[in-house]
Amino acid sequence: MTGTLTIAGLGPGAEALVTPEVSTALAQATDVVGYIPYVARVAPRPGLTLHPSDNRVELERAQHALDMACAGRQVVVVSSGDPGVFAMAAAVFEAVETGLDAWRDLDIRVLPGITAMLAAAARAGAPLGHDFCAINLSDNLKPWALIEKRLRLAADADFAMAFYNPRSRARPEGFARTLDILQDACRDDRPVIFARAVSTPDESLRVVPLAACTPDMADMRTVVLVGASTTRVIDRKGAPFVYTPRSVGA
Repeated sequence: MTGTLTIAGLGPGAEALVTPEVSTALAQATDVVGYIPYVARVAPRPGLTLHPSDNRVELERAQHALDMACAGRQVVVVSSGDPGVFAMAAAVFEAVETGLDAWRDLDIRVLPGITAMLAAAARAGAPLGHDFCAINLSDNLKPWALIEKRLRLAADADFAMAFYNPRSRARPEGFARTLDILQDACRDDRPVIFARAVSTPDESLRVVPLAACTPDMADMRTVVLVGASTTRVIDRKGAPFVYTPRSVGA
């Protein structure tokens, strides 16, 4: 039997947000590989082997999956959200580029998923309704100086911004520095959305003016969406609607 490797996104958390294409791939898999909490979302069944691993072994995880596919297994590598957004798809292709020639001949497919960024934006309204960018605030794989440069350039270009991995126990100071940079660069009260655990029972959503944001409002389960200067808040009973208009004046 010819092996395959599928890289799949499990969405932001709710089972209803896993695409039918991904569900079909999981039903046909012999092996599922991924970070421990993501593999835990896959129901065990006869004929399926689960391979959970730590979060900082992405390249080794990809190599293991490629080896199993070469051996004829039907392997699914899982990520949360979309596998191409700060997730396992890039790690797999990095392994393919630098690894065995046989890996290049494998049937490798990437199945998209709903990202935390898009799920959070949908909950809030349409804050990413015009040009936007996404920045991973973790400095595990890139220097902080590059993060700061990108933050300042994105603010100068007046993008709406989505931040992944804003604040962890190991590096709580990074998000504080991010807020300092944005408050200095933007100098306005554009809305900031703190969307935590979207689509799960722990979901919470807060809309806060930039000047009032504090580092403790975010953790690693939070996606932070920062509006552009044109982003609007529609007040109403309950949570407001937040949207960025589709056009920008001259």
